[in-house]
Parts: sequence; structure tokens; C-alpha cells
Amino acid sequence: MDWKKLGKALLFPHIAIMILLVPISTALLVCSMMFVGTESVIAIISYVLAAYTLTVWCFKIPYLIKFFKTFKDENKYARRWQDDTRLRVNVSLYGSLAWNALYGIFQLWLGFYHHTFWFYSLGAYYICLGVMRFFLVRHTSKYTPGEKMQTELVKYRACGIVFLMMNLAIALIIFFMVYWNRTFQHHMITAIAMAAYTFTALTTAIVNVIKYRKYNSPVFSASKAISLAAALVSMLTLESTMLTTFGDGTMTATTQKWMLGATGGAISLLIVATAIYMIVVGTKKLKQLKAEDENG
Repeated sequence: MDWKKLGKALLFPHIAIMILLVPISTALLVCSMMFVGTESVIAIISYVLAAYTLTVWCFKIPYLIKFFKTFKDENKYARRWQDDTRLRVNVSLYGSLAWNALYGIFQLWLGFYHHTFWFYSLGAYYICLGVMRFFLVRHTSKYTPGEKMQTELVKYRACGIVFLMMNLAIALIIFFMVYWNRTFQHHMITAIAMAAYTFTALTTAIVNVIKYRKYNSPVFSASKAISLAAALVSMLTLESTMLTTFGDGTMTATTQKWMLGATGGAISLLIVATAIYMIVVGTKKLKQLKAEDENG
């Protein structure tokens, strides 16, 4: 037996096998956690298979990096995506607009169905985000960054004003969480998935807020500020879910309310500060443009 070939086959299996291992190991893990139990034979097999899947994918990372780098350099569509900032922002805005619209309508429907202001406030929040993105995407689909600076600044400032109005919806969300102890309990796997999504969205939003400042486009900056606001409210909802789902009874209801109130208050203040900054900066730059036009 050629142990070298066997080891190579185990550590570097065919890509088709690696792709199949991902859903199989995931399904086994979910099955063992939800239905079978963590000490069963299936659970042990799922742990081993999951560890093996993670290992072989880690060994494949250098090859994947090289493949995607080559693909990015040689494929014309990938090069266009990399070089065209406007295209990336437009795709992001259209996708976020569709998501906000559908999610906001869904929350409003839940509000009508359950007769609760909790879902009404969430629906109003996401619909406001969708409206702002709609006005931004109308501009970015027609003009390049900086082509209509005055119009961009007007929309940038308008987004700041809408942020202030949105703070009312956020205050309602915090009120229901803290005063009425309005939280949701999800399955552990669902809560972990929510955490992964929320932290990814928050990290991406923070990076993009910093990254897109170099393009000197108020519309681009406004779009990323909207993403950050959405991620922050998702973080608040996640904290509420985590406290309910993973609570072991050692934390009192009063402590949970203080934690949610402190987090919610900080998020609300951050959004208000962002709104004031956008209004002040937008107004200041509009005055500068007007003065430059008057001076010729």
C-alpha cells in the first residue's frame, strides 16, 4: 500500500468530494444536535466528519486564493467588478433595497397579524431604510460619483434628516424590549446563525464606511451609513435573542433589561450622532459650493 498516495488522497480529495462533504457534515451536525443527542454514535461521526471537512478545506485555502486571484485577473467580468466602484455600489443598493422592502412588508404583516407595535416599529424602520436606498440608487444609476456634487450633498443631508426620524422607530423597539420585556427565543442553531450573519454584516458595514470615504462621494457614504445603521439594530435584536435563548436563569430580568437598555441607548445615540454629522457636513459643503459658484 502506498501510504504517501493514501495520505495525499485523504488530505487533498477531489474538489467535488470536498463540496459534497460540506452539506453532508452540516446535515449530520444539525441532526445530531436537534434530534439524536450529542452523545450518540451519529453525533460522534458528525463531529469527526465536520473536523475532517474543515481540515481539508483549510489545506485547500492557498490553492483557492491562487485560483480566485487568477480568475480576477483574467476574467473580464471579474475585472470590471473589481474596478467599477459604481457597479458594486449599485448592485449593493439594489439588493439591499429589495431586502429592506420585502423584510419591512413582512414585519408590517406580522404587526397586522399579531396586533403588536413591536412588528410595526421594525417594519417602519426597514421601510425607511428602503426609501433612503431607493433615492440613492436613482442617483447612482444615472450619474458617476462627483458628477452632480450638489445633488449628492442634498441627498446626503436628507438621509441624515431621515435618520433622525428613524430614531423614533428605534426608540419604540428599545421600549418594547426593555419595558415590556419583548424578546424572542430561538433554537440554538438559529441563534448561532443569526450571530454569524449579524457580526459579518456589522464588520462589513464598518469596513465599507471607512473604505468608501476615499471616493469623495456623499451618496456612497450615505449608502454605507445606512448599512451600518441596519447592522446596529440587528446587533440589538441579536443581543435580545442571545439573552433569551442561552439564558440559564442566573441573570435576573432586571439585569437583562439594563443590558438591553444600555445597548439600545448607545445604538440610538450613535445613529443620532451620525444623522447630525451628515446634516452638518452636508449643509457646510453645500454652502461652500454656493460660495464658490457666486465667486465664479
